[in-house]
Amino acid sequence: MKKITVINGPNLNFLGIREKSVYGSKDYNGLVEMIKETADSLNIEVDVFQSNSEGEIIDKIQQCYFDKIDGIIINPGAYTHYSYAIRDAIASVNIKTIEIHISNIYEREEFRHVSVIEPVCIQQIYGKGLEGYIIALEKIVSL
Repeated sequence: MKKITVINGPNLNFLGIREKSVYGSKDYNGLVEMIKETADSLNIEVDVFQSNSEGEIIDKIQQCYFDKIDGIIINPGAYTHYSYAIRDAIASVNIKTIEIHISNIYEREEFRHVSVIEPVCIQQIYGKGLEGYIIALEKIVSL
C-alpha cells in the first residue's frame, strides 16, 4: 500500500474562515475528511499535516524520508514564494512531490506568480479548488 503525506502550510487551517471568495466555504476538517475518503477509495495510506511554522514543515518533509513515504503533496501557502528552506528539504528527500494551490496563483497578485518550490516538484496543480487535492492523490497513485 502506497503511503502519501499531505502537508498544508500557513493559514490553511483557516479554510472556511478566510477569503471565502478565493478559498471556498468548506473548513479545514472538511478538506481532511475529503482527502481521507479519497485515499480510502484509492487504497492508499494518507497522513495529513498542517503547520503555520516553516521549521515544522521542514521537519515533516524530512520525516517522510525516514518513514519511507512514497509521495508528498504540499500546499506551502505563502512559503511558496520565498522558502528556499522548504525547497531544499523537498530536494533533499528525493520523494516525488506535487505542489498544490487551491486558487489560481497566476491570476492573483504578482508576487504569487513565482514559486521557488515548483522546480523540485514533479507537478504543480493550481486553481482547481479543493478538488486539486483529489487530482494530486490520483496522480501520485498513478506513478
